[in-house]
Amino acid sequence: MPQVNCKVCKKEFYVKPYHQRIGMGIYCSTTCQYIGARKGKYILCDVCGKKTWKEPRQLKRSKSGKLFCSKSCHMVWKNKIMNLGENHPNWVNGKYAERGVLERSGRKIVCELCKTKDKRIMAVHHKDRNNRNNKLLNLAWLCHNCHFLVHNYNVKFK
Repeated sequence: MPQVNCKVCKKEFYVKPYHQRIGMGIYCSTTCQYIGARKGKYILCDVCGKKTWKEPRQLKRSKSGKLFCSKSCHMVWKNKIMNLGENHPNWVNGKYAERGVLERSGRKIVCELCKTKDKRIMAVHHKDRNNRNNKLLNLAWLCHNCHFLVHNYNVKFK
């Protein structure tokens, strides 16, 4: 009675002589047969470092050369690493960066004229009215109503 070792787990098991002659009897179970048939490899996620399995077509299809364990890690990389500043598809020489500058500064999002705190209606105002001057001292939070009054009715701004 022929005893052979499994190709994957190296466990010894019995094989019928006929099965051995026709090329069967390589794996001890269907689980080992499935593992032996896989063609990909384990890689480390480029964001979190988690080990994950990727098929050859997934390895070949990556445009950036980066591989991720999940869609959430892919989006973290895309939004926080790849699409920053000049790499962002909507980047226009830093012309529209004022909102991000104010949000990252830690300044409270409150209208500086009427003290409204609703984030949905806030706009960024350039004190010197030069929309290319995105220095923090030149920027202020205003609600849309106050922003309109400052620009169209020359309401005095501190």
